[in-house]
Amino acid sequence: MTDSSVHTKADSTPPAGNGRPGKDASRRERDARRDSPRRGGRILRWSAASLALLLLGTAGAGYLYYEHLNHNIKKAKLNLGESAAPEATPNAAGQTPMNILLIGSDSRNTARNLKLGGSRNDVGRPPLADVQMLVHISADRSNMSVVSLPRDTMIPIPKCTDPKNGHVYDPIPLAMANRSLERGGPGCTVATWTELTHHRVHIDHFMMVDFSGVVDMADAIGGVPVCVDQNVWSRHGSGLKLRKGKTKVMGEQALQWLRTRYGFEDGTDIGRTHAQHMYMNSMVRELRKNAQLGNPAEMRKLAEAATSALVVDEGLDTIKKLYDLMGEMQKVPTKRITTTTLPVVEWPQDRNRRMPAPGNADQVLSMISDDTPMDGRAAQHEPEQQSTDDAAPAADIAVQVRNGTGSATRAPAPQRGDAIAQVLQGKGFTKALRDSTAASETDTVIQFPSADLEGDAQAVAKALGIPPGHVHKSTDVSGITLTVGADWRTGDAYPKGTTPNKLPASAAVQHGDEEGCMKVQEGYTW
Repeated sequence: MTDSSVHTKADSTPPAGNGRPGKDASRRERDARRDSPRRGGRILRWSAASLALLLLGTAGAGYLYYEHLNHNIKKAKLNLGESAAPEATPNAAGQTPMNILLIGSDSRNTARNLKLGGSRNDVGRPPLADVQMLVHISADRSNMSVVSLPRDTMIPIPKCTDPKNGHVYDPIPLAMANRSLERGGPGCTVATWTELTHHRVHIDHFMMVDFSGVVDMADAIGGVPVCVDQNVWSRHGSGLKLRKGKTKVMGEQALQWLRTRYGFEDGTDIGRTHAQHMYMNSMVRELRKNAQLGNPAEMRKLAEAATSALVVDEGLDTIKKLYDLMGEMQKVPTKRITTTTLPVVEWPQDRNRRMPAPGNADQVLSMISDDTPMDGRAAQHEPEQQSTDDAAPAADIAVQVRNGTGSATRAPAPQRGDAIAQVLQGKGFTKALRDSTAASETDTVIQFPSADLEGDAQAVAKALGIPPGHVHKSTDVSGITLTVGADWRTGDAYPKGTTPNKLPASAAVQHGDEEGCMKVQEGYTW
């Protein structure tokens, strides 16, 4: 049905009331104006109803458009590594956190992307991960944390297998983080984050966008407001040129903002991640503002841009699944969105490279794995869900104990597997034995392979005073396996209060409701 046909039908309706169409019409217009804010907010907000109105205006055309949007979506395998982190254990209310990896690709393999940035020499090379942000949505949907990884951070990249041709990429002990994407696609970036978090954080989905996608998304929402504390001109970098104060960036200018390094703060990749956080928070505010307007034409434009711009994992392969994910994110109040950068320090072998800061980086990643809010507010967790599987007698429970106290920057504490196995034996777990399998964990964890062993695993945790949230089901083990982590390097008793409840002092933080200005680097003003 076209707009003109709707108007014709309305115009042909006989006037109501006592034969005074002019006065009645004025009254109806007045009433419509009076009621429209309340009704518009109720009916046209970003909801399942508005999606139905958007896509199903008429049954046939709506279905075809829905299928058109689904066809726009490009998909890839979630994880190209050899193993995934175990899924999070639901709390007593059955709620689980969600983790989504956002990836910005620097691909120059289309004429449009090449025009937007880069050299012709880059055409044909595998893209690199220019931006990496891990989005953590709390189990109770009360808060969201976003952690960026500077692209020049030196980290291990695991073995990955390209799903298109079966090519196997051998692991690299240390490489720039952005190289993960060139080793088979975004699924290798997911695998790299799995290694980075010591298999403690299960990544549920990824979403990847390239240069042209950033431009299209910014244009679709009418631009993204940003701010600088002085006039800025990244004359030797991205080319970004803005006046002091607020500007709504669109098109190529939005891309320049996200790629600016020389011109913000100290000219390092850390400053760039801070600018990306500002952009992301501002974009969320704009999306929510636009969603409340409920303009079908604008929503259609946004849906077209988003589905065309994104590459997602196979679990997000329809517009409905993407919409459901956005619905989960919408539950989080804007003021409780916290963005930060993984703490890094200068890499000793090259001052232009970084490495995860010992201790501080693990602290941030532990807050994600433990579903701890990063905004400093008390967690609103429900009690951990206890197993309905009864535990066997302690003497009948076999436990393998691994020493996972080491890290890339610190040697493992000697004989920890033997020491904790002996502690367990003293508590009646006479089948506890040291397992010499190499391991590395930030936090002590107990894993079990099948549901019939969950009660036994929780009994081991209770005997040692290990929190229930550190007990996970995993196909990576064949029996109950206790990995003693870096949080328990000494002593027979598991240390109390080892789970961090706040970010390290060195972590730069932005909140979703803050509208600050980027500090301009000296020498890049005009």
